[in-house]
Amino acid sequence: MAYYISNIARSKGDPKVIHSGPSSLGAADRMAKALGWFSIGLGIAELVAPERFTRALGMEGKEGLVRAYGVRELGHGIVSLSPDKHLGLWSRVAGDGLDIATLMTAMRHDNPKRDNVGIALAAVLGVTLLDIIGAQGVTARHSRPRGQPRSYRDRTGFPQGVQAARGAAKDFQVPPDMRAAPALAAVSDRAPQERARPH
Repeated sequence: MAYYISNIARSKGDPKVIHSGPSSLGAADRMAKALGWFSIGLGIAELVAPERFTRALGMEGKEGLVRAYGVRELGHGIVSLSPDKHLGLWSRVAGDGLDIATLMTAMRHDNPKRDNVGIALAAVLGVTLLDIIGAQGVTARHSRPRGQPRSYRDRTGFPQGVQAARGAAKDFQVPPDMRAAPALAAVSDRAPQERARPH
């Protein structure tokens, strides 16, 4: 599916993507991506239908607050999908704390939807745990000690190995537009000699 989508945007003469190599995303990066999309989905739901949340939790009249939380979730999601994903995930952890505090205000004895609030609190606590795990994982994966250069010793320019690259260019044909290069080089070599000749 991804190959089909990427090929749609290509021009007529561009090469087509047949298959891609292994993903460079680690488990923490994939979790950040999933949590980012979860944030965006939740944010849209809170913006579009805040009354469903307030009715289910016995918090009628707080629709404006739910919409504000929806905007916040969209922000978390966008940053979690960006290169600064660690900031997005840590901001999600802070947002989870705010959600827990808000839900705790609805745990009053006179709230007929108190059971729903308990379920919502358990769900938010579970997501908070995932956010903390994801934030710690992404931070550990993409940070390095201050002043220490990044090491690329485990990388190579030969993805199939050096042996597979040996002799790969033996059938190489010099393109016609490059065959004129030696003639140009000879002309440029002669020019300084002609200028040096006394008249």
